[in-house]
Amino acid sequence: MISFVVIGITDNPNPWFPPEVIDIIKNGKVFSGGKRHHEIMATFLPTDAEWIDITVPLDAVFEKYISLTTHHSPLTSSIIVFASGDPLFLGFANTIKRKMPEADIVVYPTFNSLQMLAHRLLMPYHDMRIVSLTGRPWPEFDKALIERTDKIGVLTDKEHTPAAIAQRMLEYGYTDYTMHVGEHLGNPALEKVTTLTLAEATKRYFPMPNCVILTSHLSPLTSHFGIPDQAFALLDGREKMITKMPIRLLTLQALDLPKKHVLWDIGFCTGSISIEARLQFPHLHIEAFEIRPECEAIIHENARRFGVPGINIHMGDFLQAAVPVDSSTGNPDAVFIGGHGGRLKDIIAKVLTVLAPGGCIVMNSVKAPKVLTDSHQLWDEACSELGLTQQPPMRIVIDDHHPIEILKAIKPI
Repeated sequence: MISFVVIGITDNPNPWFPPEVIDIIKNGKVFSGGKRHHEIMATFLPTDAEWIDITVPLDAVFEKYISLTTHHSPLTSSIIVFASGDPLFLGFANTIKRKMPEADIVVYPTFNSLQMLAHRLLMPYHDMRIVSLTGRPWPEFDKALIERTDKIGVLTDKEHTPAAIAQRMLEYGYTDYTMHVGEHLGNPALEKVTTLTLAEATKRYFPMPNCVILTSHLSPLTSHFGIPDQAFALLDGREKMITKMPIRLLTLQALDLPKKHVLWDIGFCTGSISIEARLQFPHLHIEAFEIRPECEAIIHENARRFGVPGINIHMGDFLQAAVPVDSSTGNPDAVFIGGHGGRLKDIIAKVLTVLAPGGCIVMNSVKAPKVLTDSHQLWDEACSELGLTQQPPMRIVIDDHHPIEILKAIKPI
């Protein structure tokens, strides 16, 4: 069994270690860490030390671990890994546990960068929500914003910089935050802490490594449970081209979104379903499709208006589009069909190629006397031919509008 000793360090070029850790380093043979960690620890290592850089792909790194340890006796086969801060705080010890669950691991942590930034600011951090953007996309950060989190600690990287974070927040209306940036925390010569507005942050460059704490005492946007129809930017100003608010909420209920992970909105038009879904259920990964090019600007405007980042937009004919299945998020398990152009069966057939077993498809059918093609009939035929299990329809009448039926079908498990 391979054993690891994972030692947390800061950016201090002259780190302090307790005697126990100094003895471990002195007697070590195989060491590992990032290039910056190697620069900091070079003078501490034994002259015959072997060093493995932690770089991507990580599978190659772990193959080296296995190869090198087999050349040493069991008494000296521990790999000593240097990691930033607390190795169990979104750190490399978690990676070892995931890739080598049987490995023996001992951890010697130090303060992580967000803890140190909070210390410098004399800011209590027990209530801080942590988001890592280090090598990760935006969804968890977007979720924290949509949920109006008033204290967010953010781990950054070269793409998700303080300036990029501030720009994204301003674009979607999250203006009532203050940004605190910590650079080179732990390094007496280079450490710097800056507090500034988001607008100021968009114009600043901060050297790596850095981290961010965002604080707000005000809700940046009014939270809606059912956005008023008139609040949306509309297609050609036509109110009939939007799913009405009561129907919208019932549609979300039919989609059973609290239990779902990936929502597809086919024929989004104004984006009302996607936007309402994202506001009410920020955990959702949403893919929105629309064939009319003029709708792209409309959904972007509405997403900014209601503070809803993170909806993935696909323009063009859905039946010709590539299927956007992301291995990190999984297959769609909820699909809303807002428009089908008479090609409902073909659309459902394509959806079924990727819809998760037990996933649902929902569509709203308008009972209008002048409509030549009955969408409910098309739905029934498609469900029957494609083997979907239909749920009892829900029939709704609002004001003087034509009755609407909310149709739902489930893909058998």
